[in-house]
Amino acid sequence: MAAEWSAELVSLMQAQALAEGFDLAGVAAAPAADQPEGTLTAERFREWVEDGRAGEMEYLKRRNEQGALLRESARAAMPWARSVLVCAMNYNGAGPKSIDPAPDQAGWIARYAWLGDEDGNATDYHVDLLPRLRAVEAALRARIACQTRCYVDTGPLLERDFAARAGVGWVGKNTCVINQQMGSWLLLGVIVTSLELPSSAAFEISPDRCGSCTRCLDACPTDALVAPREMDASRCISYLTIELKGEIPLDLREPMGRQVFGCDICQEVCPWNRRAPVAVKAGLRTREELVNPALSWLAEMDDAGFRRAFKGSPLERTKRRRVQRNVAIAMGNSGDPAFAPQLETWAEGDDPVLADAARWALGRLAVTQET
Repeated sequence: MAAEWSAELVSLMQAQALAEGFDLAGVAAAPAADQPEGTLTAERFREWVEDGRAGEMEYLKRRNEQGALLRESARAAMPWARSVLVCAMNYNGAGPKSIDPAPDQAGWIARYAWLGDEDGNATDYHVDLLPRLRAVEAALRARIACQTRCYVDTGPLLERDFAARAGVGWVGKNTCVINQQMGSWLLLGVIVTSLELPSSAAFEISPDRCGSCTRCLDACPTDALVAPREMDASRCISYLTIELKGEIPLDLREPMGRQVFGCDICQEVCPWNRRAPVAVKAGLRTREELVNPALSWLAEMDDAGFRRAFKGSPLERTKRRRVQRNVAIAMGNSGDPAFAPQLETWAEGDDPVLADAARWALGRLAVTQET
């Protein structure tokens, strides 16, 4: 493909992405794993998985027929892949931070899960972003025949690595993609294509725009950020509250604080987010009831109530009992004896994981009262 024509396609895709509501878009090559651009990422990811840092996230450990981890290289899963368009959307909802003073007996739900539409219905960004990507994909395929595939967190590739190489941002010490103007409150979607397109990065991506700052590492309550740009996901509060299905390790329960779904701390303390713009888009409104939600409200929900509150939300996939397991731990960390009756009910219930969390929380309340 002629360089001039391929550059025109990149511009077309970027313009279409912005028209569909994305805030940033860029293209990066999808090298084979044995090429220099892909080797470091492949080796680091392989070591990360082998060290057990993926926890129970088995989808990250999937391999192709040759035994290579699918996420070592885009071509490991899609041999035809040559380029990746990375689209980023700001999701910074208007509201306080989890580290700000909060109402008594309040929990915390991660910012990305606050999203709702104009009617107050829950919105899952996976569902919201995919049609936007499909529109960009359709515009590309209307211009030239090619293979494509769209993903929103579901593809066998390392989106953040491609985002950095596409010029969308750099990977910060908190392992998030950070853009100098937008900050790190970014949802990523990608379109993998068989076209060999030039990179849209206008400059060599700096390996470190975080400088000497270590605020994210210092602030992580569970020490999940074991080194700059190196996370032990099995210790991350987001993993513990969302991905982990069983009992949360005892030594990580107290550091979880009041987090009941996800965690924003490493982004909230990041200086690059001080001036991050608030997102104002259709389908990305803040559901006020999810900002500092009352732990008692979450605890009292039955299955029908949970579905009413979270149908279409990321919390729906995590399911009520797992969310209430997290609520029990937050209740224990609150030090408020008013939660004891609810915890006693759970402790005597038929869900062994929830009962274990409730018993721990009751013990924590007892210790708090003694001191």
